[in-house]
Amino acid sequence: MIDIKNIRKDFPVLNTAVYGNPLIYLDNAATAQKPECVIQTVDELYRTCNANIHRGVHFMSEQCTEKYEQAREKIRQFINAEKKAEIIFTSGTTGAINTVATSFGERFVSSEDEIIISEMEHHSNIVPWQLLCERKGAKIKIIPFDDKGILRTDLLDELINERTKIIAVTHASNVLGTINPIKQIIAKAHKYNIPVLVDGAQAVPHENVDVRDLDCDFYVFSGHKLYAPTGTGVLYGKEKLLEQMPPYQGGGDMIATVTFEKTTYAPLPLKFEAGTLNFTDVIALGAAIDYINKTGLQNIAEYEHQLLDYATRKLLAIEGLKIYGEAAEKVALVSFLLNNIHHLDTGMILDKKGIAVRTGALCAEPLLAHFGKTGMVRASFAFYNTFDEIDALCENLEKISLMFK
Repeated sequence: MIDIKNIRKDFPVLNTAVYGNPLIYLDNAATAQKPECVIQTVDELYRTCNANIHRGVHFMSEQCTEKYEQAREKIRQFINAEKKAEIIFTSGTTGAINTVATSFGERFVSSEDEIIISEMEHHSNIVPWQLLCERKGAKIKIIPFDDKGILRTDLLDELINERTKIIAVTHASNVLGTINPIKQIIAKAHKYNIPVLVDGAQAVPHENVDVRDLDCDFYVFSGHKLYAPTGTGVLYGKEKLLEQMPPYQGGGDMIATVTFEKTTYAPLPLKFEAGTLNFTDVIALGAAIDYINKTGLQNIAEYEHQLLDYATRKLLAIEGLKIYGEAAEKVALVSFLLNNIHHLDTGMILDKKGIAVRTGALCAEPLLAHFGKTGMVRASFAFYNTFDEIDALCENLEKISLMFK
């Protein structure tokens, strides 16, 4: 079970006041807050152990290297990857997708080839593939979703053909909250020998992810949505694919030998970790994983589902409020519009009451276009949120509704 009082004590920012009101932070799908143990990890590293990893023979370098590689092992266990070599540290989900789109695309995608993505993708799982298609003369195909926000996986057989090179799909939508049937999609793709990249940015903080059980070829996610520092992320890739892909960037840790005639590359995972990475915050990502494991991901998931169910019932009781995303399986977020009130007006008024929500296109303009909208309001929950905070959200939405009558 979640001990909400003690959990909230672990997150210092929750004591913040906004315009004289206690902070109610409901923008967790964008960036989650950081527990004290993560903050202390960063502080301690900069105070006592700040030195480049992998390259030094002195004490601090070796200490940082050990902690960095321990973080890699924690991630490996967290998503049940087979080997540490399959865990690549990146700047985030966006960096990880760009790595695959560039490197996999360079090796495997040619003119007239096709890439399948879904209609509900975040811009970060659209634009890198568009850039690849522009370079290669390939094209994108789209898996649509229905008006409830459920992906039309029944159309996959029609979309796949001999030119399909990869499918890239979100595990959970950052707007609709829909949890997609990833295992089913992967199984169908693999019938045609097509690899699948899964954007797990919105899934990993909320539910157990087992990449070997899913049998995905690539899985990507961000540290900053997982209670870790910004500028950190993970690319999981099957070793056999990563071995075939050229490096994404050159320099630093990714080299084995360099001459003016030829450079040879380091083995995995360093082949994809050029330069000096954000090693301090990667180590703090390991601390965030420790915190989640201590709390219990199952406990987190159960509590967040309670928050989601409660919020959905309370919001639907507000006259004129419409929720977008009605799938049975969702992560803990709700996107909505209130009557004919502009989403920015709703968000700005809530902000004056200390309630932080996300407004706008939510980095998913094609998804919003499906509903004929240019923006929505999104409230997204974490396990440090409370039912009282949801009550405050709904009470203020009722007041906003009255203000615009």
